[in-house]
Amino acid sequence: MQNVFPQWEIVRWLTATVPWPYPDDGAATFLRNLVIPSHDAKTAWHWSIRPKERANLLIGSISLLEGPEQNRGFWLDPAWQGQGLMTEASNAVTDYWFGTLGKSVLRVPKAAANPASRRISEKQGMRVVSRFVSRLVSGEQEMELWEISRDEWLRHQHSRSTA
Repeated sequence: MQNVFPQWEIVRWLTATVPWPYPDDGAATFLRNLVIPSHDAKTAWHWSIRPKERANLLIGSISLLEGPEQNRGFWLDPAWQGQGLMTEASNAVTDYWFGTLGKSVLRVPKAAANPASRRISEKQGMRVVSRFVSRLVSGEQEMELWEISRDEWLRHQHSRSTA
């Protein structure tokens, strides 16, 4: 993670709480202070993203988070973007959110200027429910809050499987 994550094309779209420049112990600090405690408290669920043919190679991460306004976050090495990997991961964790965890709604904030991230939400049948401004690593950005309910997700999945 420490070698792959600190790329401008990844961090520019993340909340300003992510340190930039990324410190030498950034990944270890993130895992120790955020991932492990939230996993133990069952308030967040984290997965690494790795290519099937190279399972030892970390290329990204996706997380589900308890909270009213942010339930999913992800990043992917730019060298691996555009191959549908994040759409596949997002579909799997969204199924987990609604199916395994039994949640009723999924909300995902994202920068309006991040078209790749927006496309994933569009493909999932999500809709924009609000717009606001937030501070990201790249500075103040216009944001959108995307949302989908459990019933909408199930209908969307059913329509995709019968198409």
